[in-house]
Amino acid sequence: MINESPKLDNKVVLITGAAHRIGAITARTLHAAGARIVLHYRHSRAGAEALQQELQQQRADSVALLQGDLHDTAALAGLVEQAGMFWGRLDVLINNASTFYPTPMGEVTEQQWDDLMGSNLKAPFFLAQAAAPLLGKHQGCIVNIVDIHAERPLKAHPVYSMAKAGLAMMTKSLACELGPQVRVNGIAPGAILWPENDMDEQTKQRILERTFLKRQGCPEDIARAALFLIRDGLYTSGQILTVDGGRSLNS
Repeated sequence: MINESPKLDNKVVLITGAAHRIGAITARTLHAAGARIVLHYRHSRAGAEALQQELQQQRADSVALLQGDLHDTAALAGLVEQAGMFWGRLDVLINNASTFYPTPMGEVTEQQWDDLMGSNLKAPFFLAQAAAPLLGKHQGCIVNIVDIHAERPLKAHPVYSMAKAGLAMMTKSLACELGPQVRVNGIAPGAILWPENDMDEQTKQRILERTFLKRQGCPEDIARAALFLIRDGLYTSGQILTVDGGRSLNS
């Protein structure tokens, strides 16, 4: 007999960088599955408020907003504590917030290093450390949004690639450190959303040709992967689910 998937009703999910793009789609997907959502944002207050209003119209008392600068390491424990106070629990942490831009060798500054390492690696670690006791009370989980470039470095983006490689190892290390109370997994997106800075059509087509599926993915693909890892993958920990149309297997 196959058991039905457990419901997300009343489970509280904190998503960092949730006002736009993959974070917002993930919030909508998990909310539709019954979860209560804590939407973290840094500067995108209008986007976060609009998303909160949209989801609250579907189900009252189901979305809370949390503003904070993830580079302020000393404040991260307080952010997690506040997230847990909205409904008296915290079941899931999704480390989605990320910074991405090129850092060609010979031009890298210490500020760029601190920015990329801070948003992609340091903040996720200290958020996870602060959240672990709350998550452990309800056999919760952490989902880190990694990148296929954690395994295959992206030209002209060495600092970003190294930061995501660190996040991949962090996923495995925390699965070891926090089990059995807390599961920790990651998702490595491929060609899902193009960078917000300009990318020419020729480059986009070259990337898509290297996928086995010969097409671009969509944010919903990442959101559904997160839903699986949270709701269905109850015997999965320390794994990084690659969602890239097969691109990472292509030489």
